[in-house]
Amino acid sequence: MPEFAYKARNHAGSDVTGTITAASKREALCALGERELFPMSVETSSPARIAWRRKGRIKTQLLATTLTQMADLLQSGVPMLRSLDVLAEQAVHPALAEVLGDVRNQVAEGTPLDEAMARHPRVFSELTISMVRAGSEGAFLEDALKRTADFLEKQEELRGRIVGAMTYPAILATAGFVVTVVLIVFFVPKFSELFARLEEQGGLPAATVALLWISDVLGRFGVLVAAAVAAALYFARRQLRTDEGRLFADRTKLKIPIAGKIFLGYAISRFCRVLGTLLRNGVPLLKSLEISSDSTGNRVLSRAIRDSAENVSSGETLAKPLAECGLIPRPVMAMISVAEESNNLDHVLINIADGIDRQTSMQLDLMVRLLEPLTLLIMASAILFVLIALLLPVFQMSSTVT
Repeated sequence: MPEFAYKARNHAGSDVTGTITAASKREALCALGERELFPMSVETSSPARIAWRRKGRIKTQLLATTLTQMADLLQSGVPMLRSLDVLAEQAVHPALAEVLGDVRNQVAEGTPLDEAMARHPRVFSELTISMVRAGSEGAFLEDALKRTADFLEKQEELRGRIVGAMTYPAILATAGFVVTVVLIVFFVPKFSELFARLEEQGGLPAATVALLWISDVLGRFGVLVAAAVAAALYFARRQLRTDEGRLFADRTKLKIPIAGKIFLGYAISRFCRVLGTLLRNGVPLLKSLEISSDSTGNRVLSRAIRDSAENVSSGETLAKPLAECGLIPRPVMAMISVAEESNNLDHVLINIADGIDRQTSMQLDLMVRLLEPLTLLIMASAILFVLIALLLPVFQMSSTVT
């Protein structure tokens, strides 16, 4: 059962704080009353964070399976609370069981399902919460849960493809980095005396001077450099969790050569697929735009869609304000414009999403093919620089002797 942090006042007028275990907030209030305490505030502790840290990450595939099972239970006529109870009891992952139990308790107290899920952002993504909100408001929750599960499975499949394709280049990059560092830190200093004599005789090439400087810095301050890099990564990670940091990261991702088009393509695909699904199930356009904007996974595109929704509310068509943001390709905008005129927007949007997925998948395959030789080239260049910097003075000395 979840824990509730409370602040109460006793008969003496003193404030009392602590935690209490109860099945729901209502039961926690009753338990405090039995202790003759007047509750001032009762809030649920954060079980999602505890579950995440102590019991491990919940895999996307497991979450997709859970959402599908929940849709099947609801479609079979099982009440919401009973469905959540069943899912929590049969969950094989302790963290997922704890999260589902908390969602069940929140729903029992009258909290909407999407808001209860939103209390666990590390488990339920913005896409999941948006789709559940739309399904609850549009009376197609079962279909929304199944479609969300399909989206999550596709994302996991894509992530698996990317990880599988990036494994070999990552191994090459790691091996090249380690070899280069070992050469600079441990191998180059062995030539320091020779280079000192050569420098006295007539100087050293610029590449050798640079290599010796790098070797000296890493040899003396290597630990400090590593600590500084770790601190910078930690600070950057914390900043990226803020709204401003995420907006900056999403804007930067769109500017990366080749990869930027892939990020934008998948964001547009998710927007079109979710918007088409919502419109097909009878959700009004403005509400569909609000929900689908949260499902893009990119704050820049999401903000552009919300700005477009404001213009749509003033009577304009969807195609015109979307085209003004400059993020959505012209062929896509042309299809959206024609679909609005023919009153077939929901069907066209889903077709657009399928087409963008196919095109983006080909671009991803091309990028991965290019990444492998590029990694080899960078690794070979770094090692070649070290070797040239070491051998140039030797060649100069031999030519001088000759």
